[in-house]
Amino acid sequence: MTTIYKILRRDEWLTAKAAGRFEGSAVDRQDGYIHFSDATQAQETARKHFSGRSDLVVLEIESTDLGAALVWEPSRGGALFPHLYAPLETRHVRAVHEAPLGSDGVPTLSFIS
Repeated sequence: MTTIYKILRRDEWLTAKAAGRFEGSAVDRQDGYIHFSDATQAQETARKHFSGRSDLVVLEIESTDLGAALVWEPSRGGALFPHLYAPLETRHVRAVHEAPLGSDGVPTLSFIS
């Protein structure tokens, strides 16, 4: 079992929660899949793509719950990243975490062990 994470704007999560599914953020829709990170990748993803953003939440999902639509593919530095080729059904979200900005302006994901 591998826990994966999706960093997104709070308003995107609230919209998805109301609809029962997350269709992806703008970059996800552009790329054709929903980007996720595992526990070793999430903090760097936060730094690289979300610095200075204070309106974020992080979804926690068990990767095996997503079935065959979740594919691990090479990305940053050749590391395998989880990509979901389907909408994320909100019933698969196990937890929603706050991502406050640290003193360096990077969202802090201290809940990831």
